[in-house]
Amino acid sequence: MQKTKNRKLNITFESDMETEAATAPPPNQKDKKSSKSKGQIWEFIAIATVPLVLVLGNSMLVPILPEMQDKLGISKFQSSLVITLFSVTAGLVIPISGYLSDRFSRKAIMIPSLIIYGAAGVLAGFGAVWNSYTIIIIARAIQGLGAAGTAPIAMALAGDLYKGGTESKALGLTEASNGMGKVLSPIIGTLFALIVWYAAFFAFPVFCLISLLAVMFLLKEPKKEQQAQKLKPYLKSIGAILKQKGRWLITAFFAGSLALFVLFGVLFFLSNILEEEPYKIDGVKKGLVLAIPLLGMVVTSYTTGAMIKKNGTLMRWLMNIGLTLMTIALGACIFILEKNLYFLIGLLTISSIGTGLLLPCLNTMITGSVERQQRGMITSIYSSLRFLGVAFGPPLFSWMMDISRQIVFITVASLSLLTLGLVFFLIKPKGQIN
Repeated sequence: MQKTKNRKLNITFESDMETEAATAPPPNQKDKKSSKSKGQIWEFIAIATVPLVLVLGNSMLVPILPEMQDKLGISKFQSSLVITLFSVTAGLVIPISGYLSDRFSRKAIMIPSLIIYGAAGVLAGFGAVWNSYTIIIIARAIQGLGAAGTAPIAMALAGDLYKGGTESKALGLTEASNGMGKVLSPIIGTLFALIVWYAAFFAFPVFCLISLLAVMFLLKEPKKEQQAQKLKPYLKSIGAILKQKGRWLITAFFAGSLALFVLFGVLFFLSNILEEEPYKIDGVKKGLVLAIPLLGMVVTSYTTGAMIKKNGTLMRWLMNIGLTLMTIALGACIFILEKNLYFLIGLLTISSIGTGLLLPCLNTMITGSVERQQRGMITSIYSSLRFLGVAFGPPLFSWMMDISRQIVFITVASLSLLTLGLVFFLIKPKGQIN
């Protein structure tokens, strides 16, 4: 009886071992999966360096603008052009870069763009050494030309390389990297200014070189399946996409642009009031305070990108929740504006978390809405409008602040509510996004 029992147990054990052996992947297949996973991590890092460098090249200069005014003897408006001219130039040129990336390849545009971006940073640095505002402005415009072929094209490349949940994760990482650049840049810019006020101009090309090497050696672009279209049929195909999907695409473009308009405008507002009475917070300490709302956006962006996995229903929920948080938080700022700085920063952080819920969903939907042949142009139109939102945020907030601080938050809360209504009724992804 015992022998029979032992025999049955042995048969069962052997049967289980055979089943496990049959279902387990071969050792070389495991190695391939592990190697692919490691390679993908390096690809993610390479893609993430591009939006990071893009932000550092602009936001890192914000802390040095007051000293630039003193050293060069220029007005506040002239110093603001160092930021605005860069963003406007990039915003106008991005669609051209998008077309060229569709016609040739993503890396064929990104690599020379990064070289131009870094080289123009060196030129701007020498302009500062020579006390020449004219050279600095010319160099910043050239940097804008280079910037046009960086992060927007990286977004399209992520759509080419990955599908499904991996694509949304990669796009969430690019948004988080963009936000992390915004967190670090004021701190880094302030630290470099301790050496000499124009040190950031010369430091930036080093970051650019690191990104350039990462793109060149870590990213392998998939081969094009079809020959590139000529300009006329290409533009016709873009028009057909906008005609077919324009109802939700244009709404998505507007929502992304508004989110960054609000984000940069609010940071400009907070940066100004921190230096005034009764707070008198400046330098690195101010950079750390400004980093709080941005950090909320960074963490949320990455988490959202990893979580959505191109699930249309989930994305719709998160977009509407994000805009609701923005509307409520910005509206509440109207009533506590002059009362408590901690509450104000807390509310602005909640608004930034709302932005972190919104942007990765928009990125995934827009990138996945078109075929590879037109993806560069569609993502570039989106990125161009985002750039313009960044460019016009600070000057418009400055104008509203001169009227009334309450007007600032009445305006942005109203715009967020309007955008919530548009997104709720016009963007209705369902099921799994392709």
